[in-house]
Amino acid sequence: MVQHTEEPVRIPVDGVTLDGTLELPEGAPGVVVFAHGSGSSRHSPRNNYVAEVIRDRGVGTLLFDLLTEREDRTRRNRFDIPLLTDRLVAVTEWLWGRDWASGVSMGYFGSSTGAAAALRGAARLGGDIDAVVSRGGRVDMAEDALGRVTSPTLFIVGGADTEVLTRNREAYAQLPAERSLHVVEGAGHLFEGPGELDEVAAVAADWFEATLR
Repeated sequence: MVQHTEEPVRIPVDGVTLDGTLELPEGAPGVVVFAHGSGSSRHSPRNNYVAEVIRDRGVGTLLFDLLTEREDRTRRNRFDIPLLTDRLVAVTEWLWGRDWASGVSMGYFGSSTGAAAALRGAARLGGDIDAVVSRGGRVDMAEDALGRVTSPTLFIVGGADTEVLTRNREAYAQLPAERSLHVVEGAGHLFEGPGELDEVAAVAADWFEATLR
């Protein structure tokens, strides 16, 4: 087990404060910022499991709430991709302002609608984002930004999640950056079957380990 520090953080953004948990293995070369899907939060059990596997590879993680509790009560906010993108970018800039962050690589892990925010954020920040992983991503909600994504990008999709798989294949074809598409055979949108989330976590950790060092 890699030794690491865990720090609850409160991040001021747009006149609100977003809660998160930052965990840094000793000597981590990079940090993966998680953007969860609609209706989820920093407590997402799937994202927390993936984050744990990533940290075991020596890479740091930040899981945070894209919306405050009050904002999350308004359903349309969960699908306001420009707002979620602004939040993700602002949190990334907050991270860069930390004393230890100089020279540290930065990656995004986006799930469902959070993947759209991750891709849009990567398009906006260009080469400053070193890698992106999309899990079951609603990448169609970032379609107009795909041509500007220069970060190495991995799409992970369940084989039985047919509509999302089609959208991810279309996005894969449009992306100019280094890219890969990994299909978890037989998996649905939530990767609930035996071993499915393990496969997601291992493939994502491989990607970040290779790109953030």
